[in-house]
Amino acid sequence: MSMEFDAVIIGGGVSGCATFYTLSEYSSLKRVAIVEKCSKLAQISSSAKANSQTIHDGSIETNYTPEKAKKVRLSAYKTRQYALNKGLQNEVIFETQKMAIGVGDEECEFMKKRYESFKEIFVGLEEFNKQKIKELEPNVILGANGIDRHENIIGHGYQKDWSTMNFAKLSENFVEEALKLKPNNQVFLNFKVKKIEKRNDTYALISEDTEEVYAKFVLVNAGSYALPLAQSMGYGLDLGCLPVAGSFYFVPDLLRGKVYTVQNPKLPFAAVHGDPDAVIKGKTRIGPTALTMPKLERNKCWLKGISLELLKMDLNKDVFKIAFDLMSDKEIRNYVFKNMVFELPVIGKRKFLKDAQKIIPSLSLEDLEYAHGFGEVRPQVLDRTKQKLELGEKKICTHKGITFNMTPSPGATSCLQNALVDSQEIAAYLGESFELERFYKDLSPEELEN
Repeated sequence: MSMEFDAVIIGGGVSGCATFYTLSEYSSLKRVAIVEKCSKLAQISSSAKANSQTIHDGSIETNYTPEKAKKVRLSAYKTRQYALNKGLQNEVIFETQKMAIGVGDEECEFMKKRYESFKEIFVGLEEFNKQKIKELEPNVILGANGIDRHENIIGHGYQKDWSTMNFAKLSENFVEEALKLKPNNQVFLNFKVKKIEKRNDTYALISEDTEEVYAKFVLVNAGSYALPLAQSMGYGLDLGCLPVAGSFYFVPDLLRGKVYTVQNPKLPFAAVHGDPDAVIKGKTRIGPTALTMPKLERNKCWLKGISLELLKMDLNKDVFKIAFDLMSDKEIRNYVFKNMVFELPVIGKRKFLKDAQKIIPSLSLEDLEYAHGFGEVRPQVLDRTKQKLELGEKKICTHKGITFNMTPSPGATSCLQNALVDSQEIAAYLGESFELERFYKDLSPEELEN
């Protein structure tokens, strides 16, 4: 069996699997492979336990500017359209209600202005007053004493939208379709890349078990491990990593759809939101919290989980300076300490209750259950040259047949958009063709028209 491929993708999460599919469907590459360190695909950040199962299109994410929302909407449409084209309704993609709410006069004023800007971007976006919210999401308005909460509340969103996604199952479908299209493609599980070596015109990917796979082009979609791999080859040495782990709490099935809140623009982390779980029926998740930790995977035990790769990246004065500057801001510092408390036994649940009651004011302590094993690390990139935290996707293009992707949220939502960019780069580098027009025709006709 030949171990030589046109392209090899490191990482079997949703981004890697999307590129595997896109190269198979739309490019002239003959052999593509994925190498994945786990025994199954999509077991870390793309697992249904690791994320909020949300297609983040920008309509209810209050930290998005109109400019960003326009881009993210098109990215989200591709992912949504793929699932609908393949008939994955109620298996991979789910139709639910969703809204963002502002609580209190200041947030309500923000939401009014936001709606005026965003209704032109999102066709059919509805504005909801307090009475309408009560009709759609009664537990957002009803207080513990059976009386409506006193604060002014408005929101906007959709009463029905394909907004929930099981990204693990989507990953599996991408791979199934890719293998049907090109049977010479291959998936290598339990293949943890220890080293990447350049050998003449190809790269050798060497596993911890000394297996070797060869590629003319390597795409590294390895989440938190992408930057350590890059630095092991001398790339991205000006970057560091701030691993931020999210946790969730379960509450009873009290929400009919997704309910998001207004995000503090000074905080680079998601505001608390409520999401009915698509996998565990009868449960709603509230979260996430945000906790920095010296781990590249959330659910590894502490002794094994502490990352030596991370220490190599971050034990330098530039990273310490960035961390010091972040912690010098009172709001960020208080937020960090508050989220540390959320992780403590007993007291953590009590402290989190207040945040959760912003969405469901009638919640009691007994309603909250810490979601053990849920949540994952998101690698936030630190730019040592600019001495600041970089938000959004980060890519290292070497123009030498290897590219490294670091894609925090909404990386899963944007998986097919990122796959498009990467597939075009790979095809161009290898002198192969890519059917861009057919890609847009299948997944984003709006862009084809423009």
